[in-house]
Amino acid sequence: MENASMVTSVILTAFYEMEDLKYLYFAIFLLVYVTIVAENVILIVVIYVHRALHEPMYVFVCNLAFNELYGSTALLPPIMSNLVSETHEVSLPCCQAQIYCLHTYAITEFTILAVMGYDRYVAICHPLQYHSIMSVSKVCKCIAFSWLYPLIAFAVFYALTLQLVFCGSGIEKIYCTNFSLIKLSCTDTTVVSITGLLSLVVYSFPQLAVILYSYIQILKICIRSSKGAQTKALNTCIPHLLALINYSVGCFFEICQSRLKIAHLHYGARIFLSLYFLIIPPILNPALYGGSIQAIRVRIFKLVKVRNCNSQLRIM
Repeated sequence: MENASMVTSVILTAFYEMEDLKYLYFAIFLLVYVTIVAENVILIVVIYVHRALHEPMYVFVCNLAFNELYGSTALLPPIMSNLVSETHEVSLPCCQAQIYCLHTYAITEFTILAVMGYDRYVAICHPLQYHSIMSVSKVCKCIAFSWLYPLIAFAVFYALTLQLVFCGSGIEKIYCTNFSLIKLSCTDTTVVSITGLLSLVVYSFPQLAVILYSYIQILKICIRSSKGAQTKALNTCIPHLLALINYSVGCFFEICQSRLKIAHLHYGARIFLSLYFLIIPPILNPALYGGSIQAIRVRIFKLVKVRNCNSQLRIM
């Protein structure tokens, strides 16, 4: 306990395994971050500029893009900074701040996907009442809920972690996580651990219930509908389903590699599995929605075409 008060920083030990190729990794992470920012900003700008896209579905897509920027900014700039650092040391407050941002990103992502699933349910199962049900005030409430619920819910649980006294200083990852920080505590973590397990239900069950209910109802409608209606419903749901499956797989990867401690797993594989749900969805989701939804795809192509024409005119 005497050393507990001396712990003011943590060391992300996984960076030591990346020392030999740290500048290559830096270039890769920089490229990934620039790609995420470019894709999501373009998607947000296209939806904001074109009034025809000011529909609930596109507003929720825009909300998802904001969350991708939030999560990737909390992750990648600190990783790049630590890569070129000699000590790979992070102050305890910075580590705690990153934990809060990354965990709220994860919960917000799942909550937004649940809201988008509900939106698809209303659009397909109640098309005539869609605009009355998904009114402007309802959309604003859904967006506010998708952010406030994760921010407040995780803060309540995270307050327990912040009260712990830490003895250890080494985290075997390239970013801070709540589970890793709790393991450094030299006080009894039974209450925190039990509360953490219960919090997983709070953070995921309501969203999962909404998603399951929405798609069960959509499936019932599709079974009774014509092939044309089934195809139309499927086309509107495919981007959301792919985004949901991709994110769920990424979360499963992170749980497996961090909690189960798979033996003989190469450090590169461990890093990839831990980063998957934080990097791949922010890269893939804008491409999914930008490429699959015709209304967005057409306007992105027009934007690119206009820029190409302007650049050619300048050259001439």
